[in-house]
Amino acid sequence: METALRAAINKLEELGARVEWEVSLPHTPYALAAYYIIAPSEAMANLARYDGVKYGFSYTDTDSMWEALEKTRQFGFGDEVKRRIMLGTYALSAGYYDAWYLKAQKVRTLIRQEFD
Repeated sequence: METALRAAINKLEELGARVEWEVSLPHTPYALAAYYIIAPSEAMANLARYDGVKYGFSYTDTDSMWEALEKTRQFGFGDEVKRRIMLGTYALSAGYYDAWYLKAQKVRTLIRQEFD
């Protein structure tokens, strides 16, 4: 991509254009870390309604409602989804909300502003 961009700039300059550009994206190295906090948190919040009562898979071969809820969550989501739900729950918990989620939101805002 960089090679193609530089070639295009060189061509424009050969044709008489004056190209001035400077790109500074100092916060993009933190994008992946912010993603791994924000995405699981949002996924956890969105998947909370899939309890088998009103939405989603329902495990019905049980003796009690509580067992049905437990089995629905146990068998209704794959391992990676469960990991992301747990990470999202952790990031949004009272003791870590400010330390993790709010900081990730601030990083996301800084990254978005860099592209504006």
